[in-house]
Amino acid sequence: MKIKTAFSLIAAANLVLGTTAAIAAGAKSYQVTGTILEVKPTMIAVQKDGDRLEMDLDPQTKVTGELKVGATVTITYVMSATKVEAAATSGAPDVQKKKEPVSAPSPAPTQ
Repeated sequence: MKIKTAFSLIAAANLVLGTTAAIAAGAKSYQVTGTILEVKPTMIAVQKDGDRLEMDLDPQTKVTGELKVGATVTITYVMSATKVEAAATSGAPDVQKKKEPVSAPSPAPTQ
C-alpha cells in the first residue's frame, strides 16, 4: 500500500510540475530510468549512471506498479524554475555599433 502511495506521489509531482510548465509556455518533459534507492511519502530517490536523483512527490502523482528499493522505475518530469536572480551589471551590454564610413571633405575648387 505504501508503494502505491509513493507512485501516486510521483504522479502528483508530474502534475504539479506539468501545470507549472504549461504556464511557462510548454516546458519540455523528460524521462529518467533508474533503480530506486529510497522511497518516502513525499520523495523518491533513484540511481542513474552513478548519480543519485531525488524527485519530490505529491498526491496527484500517477503511480503504476509497486515502488520498492531496488526496483527499476521510469519517471517522467519537467524542469521548472522557482527563482531566478540576475547579477547586476555596470551598464548596458557591450553592443558593437556599425561604423559609418567617414567621408573626407571635398577639396576646394581650383581656378
